[in-house]
Amino acid sequence: MNWGNKLILVFVAFGGFMSFMVYRCMQAPVNLVAKEYYRDELAYQQVINGRTAANALGGHVRVQQSSDSILIQLPAAMQQQTVQGSVVFYCAADSRRDRRFDLAVNNDALQVLSRDSLLPGRYVVKVSWKAGTEQFYAEEPFAFQ
Repeated sequence: MNWGNKLILVFVAFGGFMSFMVYRCMQAPVNLVAKEYYRDELAYQQVINGRTAANALGGHVRVQQSSDSILIQLPAAMQQQTVQGSVVFYCAADSRRDRRFDLAVNNDALQVLSRDSLLPGRYVVKVSWKAGTEQFYAEEPFAFQ
């Protein structure tokens, strides 16, 4: 085999390898951070204002797990107040594990969720709530096992 045929064989092998790699890349799932990332970016100033308001409360949101439930505790300043909002369990590794719940706390500013509603993994718990006319926002890391 002369050098011209070897060169053509190398180009054909390279083209085949590149075609195989493109095929493999097209099969990989693509998980975006958010489906509506542009809209979320435009509203990010509300998140900043909510974090500032939540930090001014003096406490922070705590997320704990017990043997049969997940407990979300809002700061003590939220006790005995009417609170509306949402809780998002955001899993960066797999968007199919993300879960959203309505915030429904008791008079002690505590919400209890069932362990069955989540799959094991690492989450960022994003809690946004409204008490009176003021908006609050907090994020806490959470490892669910």
